Amino acid sequence: MQETDYDDPVIEEKWCSERREQLEEYLLRENVRHGQIGDWPAWHVAPYVSIWAIESATHTDKLGWWVICGDLPTDHVSATELKNPREALRAIVTRWSELAEYMIRGESHPSIQIGEANSWTELGPLLESRANLLAKWAEDDSIWTDAQ
Repeated sequence: MQETDYDDPVIEEKWCSERREQLEEYLLRENVRHGQIGDWPAWHVAPYVSIWAIESATHTDKLGWWVICGDLPTDHVSATELKNPREALRAIVTRWSELAEYMIRGESHPSIQIGEANSWTELGPLLESRANLLAKWAEDDSIWTDAQ
């Protein structure tokens, strides 16, 4: 079996296009009001993760949201105080780490929920491992040269 070459621009383009569709469906399902979505992620490591800048619904000249999607849960954070995709990733890591702690304990988080309560003890460690990996990537200067 041949491994997919995500360095191939055609394959990378297809992967990014699929992630854009994924985040459009997510924003619709979550009823997130927003403006334009870019054609290309603000930052990505195919085939694992992409972070997208989403325009504000009310101020077309301002960023409203950052959305993360890929081989992990799709999620969004306000762009109000997060000026670039690296800051957005750090905010998501913090959020997911906290949520994973609750899930592992089998407790309901006060404001965020992923999955059904009966699966939290299984999903919590998975979310925690994703958050830990993303935290390492957030601190790795070598993968952020084009995204700052």
